[in-house]
Amino acid sequence: MTTATTESASVTRPASEQPMVRADQVRKSFGRLEVLKGVDLTIARGEVVCMVGPSGSGKSTFLRCINHLERVDSGRLWVDGKVVGYEQRGNKLHELGDKEICRRRTQIGMVFQHFNLFPHMTVIENLIEAPRLALKQSKAEATERALGLLDQVGLRDKSHAYPRHLSGGQQQRVAIARALCMQPKLMLFDEPTSALDPELVGDVLAVMRDLASSGMTMAVVTHEMGFARDVADRVVFFDAGQVVEEGPAEQVINNPRHERTQAFLRAVR
Repeated sequence: MTTATTESASVTRPASEQPMVRADQVRKSFGRLEVLKGVDLTIARGEVVCMVGPSGSGKSTFLRCINHLERVDSGRLWVDGKVVGYEQRGNKLHELGDKEICRRRTQIGMVFQHFNLFPHMTVIENLIEAPRLALKQSKAEATERALGLLDQVGLRDKSHAYPRHLSGGQQQRVAIARALCMQPKLMLFDEPTSALDPELVGDVLAVMRDLASSGMTMAVVTHEMGFARDVADRVVFFDAGQVVEEGPAEQVINNPRHERTQAFLRAVR
């Protein structure tokens, strides 16, 4: 177990006042390539934040760092007031073991570009596997919640189908339902529609709109500017590993202030 000395102690705030996500000078490199170059960002509880920017700008890497799928090289990340990957004891940080990291990760739902469903399991089996293993739910309890979520995404009639019998859009909606089965406090979406045929995108975005309206805290990496403008409370523009501009969705998308943001939006419209 490794330790690190913390910076000076900050005032402890009530949970309701703490942001769900806070990043302070987060840096991440892969070999000699520095992908994140000191990212500062907060996401409030119940807020929907869309992260936009060119490919390779660090958006997806930052999302993976939030879930500790990638370990930051320096800086600090907090989720729900806890340092990602570490536990604070006194004035030192102690690196968490794999078991505790996995336990904390169950509180964060993540939906990837590719659906990552278990091909040998039916839809309902995909949904109840993690709650039964990680949350120790009974089969009946897990199944009841899973069927309710399949109702929400419009796929209850596909509960006994295998992923290969579903369209890409249906598989992505199942993936969202599977993440929600863990009753997460935060949902991360990494370009969830980029692998879909254009005619299948709408159904997935509709599910995400419903989820946003329910008050779920969401961080979404997307190229769907219409979705970002309509659903996001805030849009964050990444470029070259840094946050270049952020603000209300309408302002950033319709009236960006930074020249680099303007150039990007002209190219994607």
